[in-house]
Amino acid sequence: MRAVFLDLESLDDLDLSPIENLVDELVCYPQTAADEVAARIDGFDLVLVNKVPLAADVIANAHALKLICVVATGVNNVDLEAARRRGIPVCNSQGYGVSSVAQHVITLILALHTRLLDYDRAVRAGDWGRASQFCLLDYPIIEVSGRTLGIVGYGALGAAVARRAEALGMNVLIAARPGSAAVPAGRVAFEQVLERADVLSLHCPLTEQTRDLIDAQALARMKPGSFLVNAARGGIVNEQALVDALKSGHLGGAAVDVLSQEPPRDGNPLLDQSLPNLIVTPHCAWGSVEARTRIIDQTADNIRGFVDGAPRRCVNL
Repeated sequence: MRAVFLDLESLDDLDLSPIENLVDELVCYPQTAADEVAARIDGFDLVLVNKVPLAADVIANAHALKLICVVATGVNNVDLEAARRRGIPVCNSQGYGVSSVAQHVITLILALHTRLLDYDRAVRAGDWGRASQFCLLDYPIIEVSGRTLGIVGYGALGAAVARRAEALGMNVLIAARPGSAAVPAGRVAFEQVLERADVLSLHCPLTEQTRDLIDAQALARMKPGSFLVNAARGGIVNEQALVDALKSGHLGGAAVDVLSQEPPRDGNPLLDQSLPNLIVTPHCAWGSVEARTRIIDQTADNIRGFVDGAPRRCVNL
């Protein structure tokens, strides 16, 4: 089996031997432009890809192609129907980043409450050296214990964040599906979570139903001084509305690991360095060494399953 990896750069410098041991040849490219895909996959049985698009015409004309492995959970970059028509399994990676993302979210929550970045910047600017006493207390520090965390999206990630938050003494509210008529046991209506949460953390997928879920109206319903954390998808939050809520002082702070365009080559209103108590990280919550190693191991497992005649984590057949 000949294999080609179209965008290895997204996984950084990892040990690929679990995959190399299962194929006769593995060709790797750091990145692949859309107009290079057809030529680069020609003659290969297996394509490994993270975010590079595999369009219907490319799949249809890749006559040697037998298996597509996506080294991520999202498969929206692959035309699944085109692969299905040719009987090509599309296998992804699942659950690999739960611990990594949950750790990142809790880090963001703690950093917002302690004003960690503000104090770091103050020290670097020499404010501590000019202080009249032994410490600086220029930014309000809030204890997380006893605060209420609202979670929107209670899959594996939301549940992992809830467990860690409870260990810190936080009270957790799990939101019912927005717009649902009934509220299941153990859940709280979405609107009530907005109104009661000191911190709102998003863990739902980006769909047509969740796009701009957190808009100006939703932000206005949140408690004055509350925090918003988004490590899900950028489009779930209306970014200009979030900027306005921060500038007005209605929100006490926010932290995001995702933006509506990634990378933000055309700029983004959330990159305004004057915004108060805002933390932006570059979609890195998932990226611990351990999580990325799990992706490699799961991909090898997917290849092994295909060779054995029982594809694993197949999303299209």
